[in-house]
Amino acid sequence: MAIIWRHSALAHRHAEIGGELEDWNGMGTAWFYDHSEERAQADYEAVRTKAGLMDVSGLKKVHLTGPDAAHVIDRTTTRNVEKLMPGRAVYAAMLNEAGMFIDDCVIYRLSVNTWLVVHGTGAGMESMTTVAAGKNVTITFDDDLHDISLQGPVAVDFLADHVPGIRDLAYFGILQTKLFGCPVMISRTGYTGERGYEIFCQKKHVVQLWDQILDGGKDMGIRPVQFSTLDRLRTESYLLFFPGDNSETYPHENGDPAGDTLWELGLEFVVSPGKIGFIGAENHYALEGRERFKIYGVQLEGDTPADEGADLLQDGEKVGTVTYGMVSKVNNHNVGIARMPVDAAKPGTKLTVRNADGTEIPAVAAEMPFYDKDKKIRTAKG
Repeated sequence: MAIIWRHSALAHRHAEIGGELEDWNGMGTAWFYDHSEERAQADYEAVRTKAGLMDVSGLKKVHLTGPDAAHVIDRTTTRNVEKLMPGRAVYAAMLNEAGMFIDDCVIYRLSVNTWLVVHGTGAGMESMTTVAAGKNVTITFDDDLHDISLQGPVAVDFLADHVPGIRDLAYFGILQTKLFGCPVMISRTGYTGERGYEIFCQKKHVVQLWDQILDGGKDMGIRPVQFSTLDRLRTESYLLFFPGDNSETYPHENGDPAGDTLWELGLEFVVSPGKIGFIGAENHYALEGRERFKIYGVQLEGDTPADEGADLLQDGEKVGTVTYGMVSKVNNHNVGIARMPVDAAKPGTKLTVRNADGTEIPAVAAEMPFYDKDKKIRTAKG
């Protein structure tokens, strides 16, 4: 049994609408408000066509303050943080010495020597803490800071009525402001592939903000959405989830220890051009062209989705795994994220998905993302 040692102040709000709190990252998280397909589709469609409000406070929030904060972040992540100016954020990866992916994060530069790193279930904080030893930096884990995510096309319209300048906030920009009289930091980030915003606030204000967003946005179609909605949204948007898409969940068949390279995951773009000196850098560059598999998309026929962990077949033989699949009536596709052989990861490669019940579904390899391919929606201006 997982030990839940972190608690969201919104737990009682989730329970009131049927939320079953299950462990994610040590926090009781509302994975489901109910287990029906109807609810799952309604929440997904809300984010794609209106907007959904989600409690993502289970993310780990880490403050780094002091003259050496930039050095710690530079050493432990793949981005050149010296180019990140106050008021901006960037997505980054963290590697171990072997050059294997151990976590991803969003780095927020709040002021000259004040940073916030928000990461998931990996070993990001442990890596930063190790590098910080003996340096002039303070690292603080902050669970008072809550994070609610408002994602979808009407999110900006709702916030524009309450937050001056929100329409001018660029993708991965940060705004220190107030909402309904509460001090907040709003970042134009999210995990949905939509134009969306994350609202960071103190624990004592999060229930008020949650209630007022839902009350005020009801006529615009804003609704609370369960955490599991992210799986459908991220799948068609090519947003990976550690460790759900990784060898920590689907071990390498050749017996290699758990660990995937950025080249295998298709995340090599998160390394700033020419950057060296980060943990695992030499091995990362040396591993280019030595991929054991590739994360790639699959497009299925019909409207039966791939199971989580479904077998991926080529010429009748198992060659990989579909880590997650989804069907979208909004976007009229049946797609999935898969681990497959390097030579199969080419558009049009004929494959078959075999679900747990033995159902076999014809499929082809396809480039991701399936939704907002040019990222015009999530980066839109105005």
